[in-house]
Amino acid sequence: MRLTELSGWQGLIDKSRQLADQHLSELLNDEARQAALSFNSLNKFHLDFSKQRLTADVLSDLIELAREARLEDKIQALLSGAIVNPSENRPALHTALRALESGSAFVADDSVADAVNASLDKMAGIIDRIQNGTWLGVTGKSITDVVNIGVGGSDLGPLMSCFALAEYTDDNSKDIGIHFASSIDGSQLAEILPELNPETTLFCYVSKSFSTIDTLSNANTALAWLEAVSDDVTALKQAHFIGISTAPEKVSAWGIPEQNQILFWDWVGGRYSMWSAVGFTIALQIGMAGFKQFLTGAHAVDQHFSSTELAHNIPVLMGLVDVWNCNFLGINAHAILPYDGRLKHFPAYLGQLEMESNGKSVTHDGQGVNYRTCPILWGEIGPNAQHAFYQLLHQGTEPVNADFIVSKSRNIAMSDAVQTSFKEHHELNVANCLAQSRVLALGNQAMSDEQVQSSSVFQQYAGNQPSTTFVLDELTPYTLGSLVALYEHKVFVSSVLWDINPFDQWGVELGKQIAKQLQPLLHGADSGAVDSSTRSLLKQLTDS
Repeated sequence: MRLTELSGWQGLIDKSRQLADQHLSELLNDEARQAALSFNSLNKFHLDFSKQRLTADVLSDLIELAREARLEDKIQALLSGAIVNPSENRPALHTALRALESGSAFVADDSVADAVNASLDKMAGIIDRIQNGTWLGVTGKSITDVVNIGVGGSDLGPLMSCFALAEYTDDNSKDIGIHFASSIDGSQLAEILPELNPETTLFCYVSKSFSTIDTLSNANTALAWLEAVSDDVTALKQAHFIGISTAPEKVSAWGIPEQNQILFWDWVGGRYSMWSAVGFTIALQIGMAGFKQFLTGAHAVDQHFSSTELAHNIPVLMGLVDVWNCNFLGINAHAILPYDGRLKHFPAYLGQLEMESNGKSVTHDGQGVNYRTCPILWGEIGPNAQHAFYQLLHQGTEPVNADFIVSKSRNIAMSDAVQTSFKEHHELNVANCLAQSRVLALGNQAMSDEQVQSSSVFQQYAGNQPSTTFVLDELTPYTLGSLVALYEHKVFVSSVLWDINPFDQWGVELGKQIAKQLQPLLHGADSGAVDSSTRSLLKQLTDS
């Protein structure tokens, strides 16, 4: 049923109109409201929704709207392996990848736990060989560098996590360089390869279908580079490539032997896949024990999502707040603002997770929606963003919803003097995080009367920009896994209210198909069938 057809829709529209004239400054001195919109129901996290433009009464109505949309039933369907991706007739059981010892993960009536654990075991064996120096290149030298070749979900999740968890690098991997290449233009490989030794470099070729042209192009370039040390292409593929895919026959056809293949399954969506063998580089960097902590953190959120009542269920509340902002307050921009430099790539990761999932305009039954779905996501490390696009947040014309993410503590493994200095860094960082969310909410009300009176018209702040603040105990493999899983499930919750399928991505397909059709035109094929703009651009790009 479409969102506008739910019986609670009109009541929430009415309440949004009442709140439209109420400034956040009028809401933020209500202690009862503060308590009702702050949550500690998830281990190692505190979430504060009090700077959102809503009341406890509105949140209660949103929960009733979710019940009317049968959210509880749909959560159980997702977690039990039911078909929740009808356009591809698949379940979306990425939660099974992080259940570890649990035997309760099923697709249809088949347990997948043994297959998941077998894949993890194979990954562990390959990682052990790399770490102990027994994986040898064609000239008999141990591997010193691993390059992840993937795109989309095969790149963004591993890249984000490896960067975030660099300080947790396993002792056995400290001398192994980990690199990433995704762009089809070859620019990343052009930057990486001159710094590497072809005799000691291993490529992790990651592709769900093993037919993505971006990834194949990069893999072929890597192979050509390796030919500097051997003209035996078969041997190069056997010694210098690992294949990670759902299509073992295609991996074998390309030339990667079975012993170098780690498989996952078509019930794992690409942007949900780093919990599988796609997370190979994460496990290589932080070790299998660290990777299992990463999985355990996500699994804890899965259990919370499955068993916690809606009123205290964190990803449910996150999703409902997004729906409130998007559909009732008309706020269609969402900024992700981590106050932690280790989360540099987190906004880009969430951009794919949310916009590829919920960037849909057709309901499950094929009807066009008559309301907005996914907002536009973007973001940056908070302290850097303060000197860039915060100007728009504070004094621009666009309403923006923001997520502030900050850790309670930060431990630096350095001398006492340096730790003291870093403690001051952390305090300044936390103060900036709290200050920015306060000014976004309160505007001029955050200033003293003297400051307001002495400010020019150019120094006025309207405020009333909503935000949520996430407080982590500290950033670890466990809490990063939990944080990602929170957003994954939030995306699902929003999709249920919007009655859309978050697990397909047909919107990314047509452009790739057209690119294949246009490539021959760059070599002189007849361009008469294309539009005049594209024909003109082809001429500009091919004229010598």
